[in-house]
Amino acid sequence: MAVATKFREYLSPGGSSEGERKLVQKLDFFILTFCCLMYFLNYLDRSNLTNAYVSGMKEDLDFKGNELTQINTVFTVGKTTRLTSSNGYVIGQVPSNLALYYIKPRYFFPSMMIVWGCLTMITAATHNPQSIMAIRFFQALAESSTFVGTHYILGAWYTERELGKRSGVFTASGLGGTLFGGLLQTIIHSSMDGLQGLAGWRWLFIVDGLMCVPVALYGFLLFPDTPQTTQVPYLSEAERELARSRVPRHVQRAPFNWAFVKRVFGSWYWYGFVMLWIIAGETESFSSNSLLALYMKAHPGRKYSVSQLNNYPTGVPAVGIVSTLFWATLTDFLGGKRYLVGYWIGITGIITSAMILAPSATTASTFAAYYWAGSVYACQATFFAWANDALRYEEDSLRAVVIASMNALSGAVNAWWSIVFYSANFAPKFTRGMWAMIGCSIALAIWTAGVSWMCARTEKDRINHGVETHSGDEVVSVDEMGTQKA
Repeated sequence: MAVATKFREYLSPGGSSEGERKLVQKLDFFILTFCCLMYFLNYLDRSNLTNAYVSGMKEDLDFKGNELTQINTVFTVGKTTRLTSSNGYVIGQVPSNLALYYIKPRYFFPSMMIVWGCLTMITAATHNPQSIMAIRFFQALAESSTFVGTHYILGAWYTERELGKRSGVFTASGLGGTLFGGLLQTIIHSSMDGLQGLAGWRWLFIVDGLMCVPVALYGFLLFPDTPQTTQVPYLSEAERELARSRVPRHVQRAPFNWAFVKRVFGSWYWYGFVMLWIIAGETESFSSNSLLALYMKAHPGRKYSVSQLNNYPTGVPAVGIVSTLFWATLTDFLGGKRYLVGYWIGITGIITSAMILAPSATTASTFAAYYWAGSVYACQATFFAWANDALRYEEDSLRAVVIASMNALSGAVNAWWSIVFYSANFAPKFTRGMWAMIGCSIALAIWTAGVSWMCARTEKDRINHGVETHSGDEVVSVDEMGTQKA
């Protein structure tokens, strides 16, 4: 009974008073609805490139070899057709998070949505893969603000007890975009293919872009910015002050100077969490590179219909949604034990890769392995919540840079990783990628243990030095001997 009562309390909106619970409910509605819709459309746009590819774009634009993988690389890092590095999604993330110090999020996020929505619609007019490469580079700059920016905002508003669930809901919305993308392409292909002389895959990009407009308008009118800057009418002055009191206050220093750079690179947080997400991101790329769709497209013994190519792979993000919400909720309930997900992914990566590599692997077992591998998406929500938790008592600018650097450098590695291990012309077996997944899974389990140890040591030092810490929803102070003071 005690566990059931505790679980019911945990699933409540949060807060120790009626006023705080109402505040959290308002934050959930206005922050999560906008951020989740924004991320949903962000992922819908990304996943629909592959959906379009398997639905006629490959043949219409005469794609060759691994050009699809190269386009995804352009999006992630920004590469010319000669594959010399430039910067797109990768370099956009740290500047985007730092820009939130100077541009209010309710202006910044909607503006970026309008930019990438327009570029998505322009994709419908392309006639060769090189044009798509150029468009995706600029889309990357706009879309780079969404993921890391939202995690920064979530960390600014929510307490440790609340953060994991919200991060999980946010991440699940992106997976929802991936899942819905295949269904949307099926609907458009069956009802709009040939309409006004345009192929179904072209209509897909037009519809994607138009969907961004109402969401951007909603964010511009009602997004609450940060606790320190919010002026939205639905929060009273008392609620604004309550929101500011719920999170640690820091002495803020200008982020653009040499001293700040030294603080970033002199901190273990940057190295620990950036490497954690680089490794975890490559376990996630097993699913995010749409390998199941490519496996089906290149299957030597069976030809799948367009509807099957779009619908069957939706099971992967569906598993990812369930896994993300489960692990985000469980690790919150267990007091923030985010490291558990690292061990789960290690086990999953080894077993599913072995299932696909097995000489006796059947189509059914391969499908099962890809679906199970979708559960590694859980690392998105939990690892970024873990970084927010660990950096809660550090200055916000450091937290912003660490979170942005995690995704930026993971993207930089994933750009060439996808070509080396998951290139479209390696389908259907992706043998090299399976072995890479096994290696990353082992490395992730080891690195997770190291970050967990560093977090525990840092928390112990913080307590011993009498720094303010949180106990549930109550803020307490701790003296040199670790004794709570009233």
